Amino acid sequence: MIRKLLVLTCALMISTALLAKSGDREYEVTITNITKGQTFTPFLATTHHAGLSLFELGAASSAELATLAESGNIAPLREVLDSASDWVQQTNTNGALLFPGDSVTIAISGSNRFDHLSVAAMLIPTNDAFVAINGLPLPKDYSVTYAQAYDAGSEANDELCSNIPGPFCGDPDDSGDAGEGYVYVGNGVHGIGDLDASEFDWNNPVARVVVRRIK
Repeated sequence: MIRKLLVLTCALMISTALLAKSGDREYEVTITNITKGQTFTPFLATTHHAGLSLFELGAASSAELATLAESGNIAPLREVLDSASDWVQQTNTNGALLFPGDSVTIAISGSNRFDHLSVAAMLIPTNDAFVAINGLPLPKDYSVTYAQAYDAGSEANDELCSNIPGPFCGDPDDSGDAGEGYVYVGNGVHGIGDLDASEFDWNNPVARVVVRRIK
């Protein structure tokens, strides 16, 4: 059975002390923004057990994922993951915006037990779109994956700058109306509000993710 992040709160009852990890391996995760006009907020990367999932298509997002998708704030989701020591080996972040055509590399460790990788970041400017890889098996040596953009379904896609964070819209504090209520594959920018579709629209995939084992 797929274990969603929504049920991970039970892991907060487990000791937060780090468990001994067997067969540790080191990886470099290189993410390239392949959109024309979307910028990615700092990525959250995590290595974890195969049974963990950041989200499930067609189901409501967790509050922590919705926060990431609406504001780019990874702290709540990272706190939940770091507390779930039975499920998660490590989290890490690049800590900076990733502009179109640019790449960033994040170092992270995995092991025999925690042998899957997930990454996520917000797309700006959008209401609640995010780029993610959700449970990629860590490679023996090297892998290339193309990541899609998703919509958290937590905020209406009005494309109004009053409801969109980031430098393009002046970092407003307001959040918009409730969205569709479930996570789905992102369908781009349509120019219905303040965003110019010719500048900010995208087609999936939106990122190239190269995972390389270095140790």
